[in-house]
Amino acid sequence: MSEPLKEQWERVVALFTERFSPGDPMDLDGILFAIGLQELQMPHQRLRKDHKVDVFHIGICRLLEPYGYYKFVGRDEEGWPHFEVLEPLPHLPPGHQSRLMKEAVISYCQGQGWI
Repeated sequence: MSEPLKEQWERVVALFTERFSPGDPMDLDGILFAIGLQELQMPHQRLRKDHKVDVFHIGICRLLEPYGYYKFVGRDEEGWPHFEVLEPLPHLPPGHQSRLMKEAVISYCQGQGWI
């Protein structure tokens, strides 16, 4: 990971850790889940276990939308966002997957004005 990307990622981790998990640094999966919750726009709702997987997926879809992999198509009657697959995700080695997601998280946070 390049030094500027590493520094930006550390800022993102610090931001999410402070907001959601003080004292226990958040990992990429936790950050993806938090972004999914942000996009769900349903604060203080208790989620069933299967919905937690859906929240994680919402985060991934939102992050990869600018890369052309997904398109937001709207919300259902319960307010859950839905995405259409525009292009299948390529098979990437684990290190490349992680880098892509970290870059997408950084871009998302910059777009939100958080960093």
